[in-house]
Formats: sequence, C-alpha cells, structure tokens
Amino acid sequence: MAIKSRSSMMTPRKRSKIRIRSKISGTTERPRISVFRSSKHIYAQLVVDADSRTIAAASTLDEEVLARLKVAGSSEGESVSCKSVAAARIVGLVLAERCKGAGVDRVVFDRNGFEYWGRIRALAEGAREAGLIF
Repeated sequence: MAIKSRSSMMTPRKRSKIRIRSKISGTTERPRISVFRSSKHIYAQLVVDADSRTIAAASTLDEEVLARLKVAGSSEGESVSCKSVAAARIVGLVLAERCKGAGVDRVVFDRNGFEYWGRIRALAEGAREAGLIF
C-alpha cells in the first residue's frame, strides 16, 4: 500500500481555505466575515483575529432568521427552506444588522474555501444590501 503525502490527503476546499487565510485576517478596524455552508444550513460570523473573538454571528438556526423565513414564505405561499439562496440572503441581512449594532461597517469577506457562487454569494449580497462595505 502506498503512503499518501499530506498535500494529497487535503481536499481542494481545504487547500483553498489555507491559501485564502494566509492572505486575509480580521482586524479591529476591518473584522473578517467567516462563512460556513453545510448541506442543510449556512453560518456566518464576524471575527477579530487579533483578539480571537467573535463580535456577531448569524445562521439559519437563529430564531430571528427563521421568523423572517416564515414571513418570506407566507408572502410567496410556500415555505422557504433553510437550504435556499433566499435563506442565505436573509442570514447576510441579519448579520449586517448585528454588525451595524456593534459599530462595524467595513469588513473583509472570507468565503472559507467555498466557491463564490449560490448561497455564499447570496449571503455576501445580503450583507452589502444592509450596508456593509467589503
């Protein structure tokens, strides 16, 4: 049996994540928005790497996001899934509102190795709609 090298054992997303994180970090002036996308939910948090602390966070598991999803679904006549692009956009809006409440308006976007497409893009656009500057 051949021994695999460390680089061949890493997934393309992990390699991309390491490459991205070597170039960006969150400071007190411009914290980092870190995004994680699972098969069922999407999570985002505002991180200051210098202090190793999280300022704000939002996900499709939050009660505020779930309430907005119900409102959005009731106006369309069908339920909005937590897996949808619309749900990711709402997470971006909620996170941006929480950032504004914490006094942050300029951020760095960390897509965490995921492609800037679909739910990741919708979250970023939702945050921009609410007034965050990337």
